[in-house]
Amino acid sequence: MTESTQAHREEQREHGWVTLPAIRIGGMRIVTASRSALAGAMVADCLAARRPDPRPRLIFSANGHALSLRETDSAYRAAVDQADVIHADGGFLVTASRLLASTPIAERSATTDMIHDCAAQAAAHGLSFYLLGGTETVNAACARILADTYPGLAIAGRRHGYFSPEEEDDIVAGINAAQPDVLWVGLGKPGEQLFSVRHRDRLCAGWLVTCGGCFNFVTGDYRRAPAWMRNHNLEWLHRMLSQPRKLFRRYLLTTPHALWLVLTRR
Repeated sequence: MTESTQAHREEQREHGWVTLPAIRIGGMRIVTASRSALAGAMVADCLAARRPDPRPRLIFSANGHALSLRETDSAYRAAVDQADVIHADGGFLVTASRLLASTPIAERSATTDMIHDCAAQAAAHGLSFYLLGGTETVNAACARILADTYPGLAIAGRRHGYFSPEEEDDIVAGINAAQPDVLWVGLGKPGEQLFSVRHRDRLCAGWLVTCGGCFNFVTGDYRRAPAWMRNHNLEWLHRMLSQPRKLFRRYLLTTPHALWLVLTRR
């Protein structure tokens, strides 16, 4: 057992968090848990965190963009390395783990799927969400759709993601006043990871989950790839073709880099 693995396990025990085994792939420590196991851990962790001044468990995601950005952006690397859980948002990580690791990742846990897994479990166990990010229109629509789709899910609060650094103290105060069990931060990489690490010691929640453009997928403003593309690890290609101005250059540069990292950093 490596020193980092031991440290992670000791921190999990210290906070009473559910233990989630992980492997190192592409330079990142990624949990092997299934989507249902992650949603179950959320419930257990959040119920245990209902005490004064809980420290939120930081849940970040890994995909090709994240792996590449970690190598090229020192601020992002410093932030993402402080995550308590990194899950496999990119399907190719699951495939690679089956070829390269003795204990593979159980399945892809795309954040766009996880938010629904977590919402269903949250509704069943009386947990609440706070949504931070997106435009005001998208944020409001996402909150409404989740509440309507999962009766019993409490939306403790929400706020769009367009704000200045000077407003962050008020945002943190507003989140804490709402007392959510799960805080979803959709500000895009690397901003959402930097925000989360910057304020994690001040935020009171059970889980803090970074989720990129997840709210836009809930509302339907962004479309998921067809099932056959998702099953063959090609959702990134669908996204690139759907938003070429925004994503073509990103994927053109980061996809080969990420594949190289997976093969060499394990």
